Amino acid sequence: MIKESKQIKIAVSSGKGGTGKTFVATNLAKVLSKKYRQVCYLDCDVEEPNGHLFLNPVIKNQEEVTLIAPMGIDEEKCTLCGECAEVCKYNAIAIVNKKVLIFKELCHVCGACEIVCPVNAIVEKKRKIGIIKEGINEGIKIYYALLETAEGGMSPRLVAKVKEYLGEGINILDSPPGTSCPVVETVRDMDLCILVTDPTPFGVNDLKLSVDMVRDTGQEPVILVNRAEYKNNDLKDYCLKEQLDIIGEIPDERKIAESYSQGQLAVEQFPEIKKIFDKLADRILVLAKQQRRIPELVKRKNYLSDKKIPEETKKYDNLDITKPKELVVISGKGGTGKTSLTACFTALAKPTVISDCDVDAADLYLVLSPQVKEKGFFSGGVEVDIKQDLCVQCGDCEQACRFSAIKEYEGGGKKQYVIDKLACEGCGTCELVCEYDAIESKPSINGEWFISETRNGPMSHAKLGIAEENSGKLVTLVREKAALLSKQNKISEVIIDGAPGTGCPVISSITGADYALAVTEPTVSGVHDLERVLQVIDHFKIKSGIVVNKYDLNKGLTQKIKELAKQYNSEFIGVIPYGKEVTEAQMQKLSVVEYTDTPLTKSIKDIWEKISVHWKQKV
Repeated sequence: MIKESKQIKIAVSSGKGGTGKTFVATNLAKVLSKKYRQVCYLDCDVEEPNGHLFLNPVIKNQEEVTLIAPMGIDEEKCTLCGECAEVCKYNAIAIVNKKVLIFKELCHVCGACEIVCPVNAIVEKKRKIGIIKEGINEGIKIYYALLETAEGGMSPRLVAKVKEYLGEGINILDSPPGTSCPVVETVRDMDLCILVTDPTPFGVNDLKLSVDMVRDTGQEPVILVNRAEYKNNDLKDYCLKEQLDIIGEIPDERKIAESYSQGQLAVEQFPEIKKIFDKLADRILVLAKQQRRIPELVKRKNYLSDKKIPEETKKYDNLDITKPKELVVISGKGGTGKTSLTACFTALAKPTVISDCDVDAADLYLVLSPQVKEKGFFSGGVEVDIKQDLCVQCGDCEQACRFSAIKEYEGGGKKQYVIDKLACEGCGTCELVCEYDAIESKPSINGEWFISETRNGPMSHAKLGIAEENSGKLVTLVREKAALLSKQNKISEVIIDGAPGTGCPVISSITGADYALAVTEPTVSGVHDLERVLQVIDHFKIKSGIVVNKYDLNKGLTQKIKELAKQYNSEFIGVIPYGKEVTEAQMQKLSVVEYTDTPLTKSIKDIWEKISVHWKQKV
């Protein structure tokens, strides 16, 4: 029996969506609630929260989360000096036709514009970024947040708000997927971080990114393998090399997927699965109480550190290009088959220009095997540091920082202010307020971009650095590079593998695209996430279609998705049956339409024919 006064914090995360992260977190919470009195489930996947769909809480309270943000300009005061636009690191302010425009979707509410405005013309008001709901079911306290539509940059702030509800006893935190800021905000300062993966090429690739991210926070994760049907030893070999503990395996069974699609908890449906989770729960609690150290042999430096920024990268937003015709494939959540379907489309459309905008966990290259021809580093903000010899400890920087990234630290009997690199979003506001030149800044390197050749056409893609911000800017750069490839190769069409979710990368993936295809699954979480992403598509007035993957897992929900398509004026394009051919094709580094010819591949070809017609009609 654990001490109920002690707070135990366990994060469940994953390199990509669709590995079973929420499946593990909810079933784990249910099992633990039967053994211990105080269990709290906090869903930090604020863009696409799903846990409540399985835990079914009775909602007791709801809190609106707001920030004080720039919402307009006092035109009587404004002199059009342009300082606000110049200082904004997120390109959220522009002066057009003698007017100052604020693009709310790009604004990160750092406060820099308000600080530099010489005439106090920036009008700040309360801006709603989301809501937090509080509920309970059979002794489990449940908290989850819903990010407002088109508020992608606010995800870390909303995650931090959810974490304020951490209570005594056992806390299970369901993390967002990926490795960017919202994930880092979730997993930092945990007693244990569990990374859920599957033994597919996509799963192993994304796990590597997540392991590096968790280790960057100073923690050593453990690995849980879902759908543990091994086609090779790649996953086990990687874990052995990196000295990572695999704490359990969950079998790959269709009945589990069918149960999940209906919103059922596997531990309540299948005694053999409950037995697995019972053992897992006991082991996890033991591990959470231990001090886990990162093995010395695997400690290494971030691959982006100490790199100089090429001149071309500094000018990433000034490329002279003409917009091509763009089809973007997106999903409300990861793991729906978005990337696999995109790979099929590139094979059916070749030659075409390909653009992988899923920069947080890029997987398309695993199927297309690109040959890199050109690459460069990406800078999306600044990296700041405090020069302690010049700092007078006035605290102005700490007060100005709206990301809580500057901490007061007592060391050697002397007070110091230091930058929390994981919390800093590179806005540069601290440098603006420092009167003693104690803060120095330099362009930060947030990722790397690539131009490659593939068997299906030229490709632009990128890799966001671990725990880096400004992924939306990097997505924009990848799209601009694709447009340049379109012009150079005289190919007028670009197929984009968009980011999952509803945050900044998704907004940057779809803004201005000609057609958005949403890929979903007939599960309660799939329907929930689809509606969220359709709201984003509708917000930006983009023509869209819907494809249901694994439609035969739950034909009733497939019908519900058809009705949802009508509600959002989106075209229902088609369905794809459940099948393991896709994973088998991945193992051969092929799209499934290149690998085999089955009813599944015929459905994909039919969908492509239909998409081609609708896409061309649009443009």
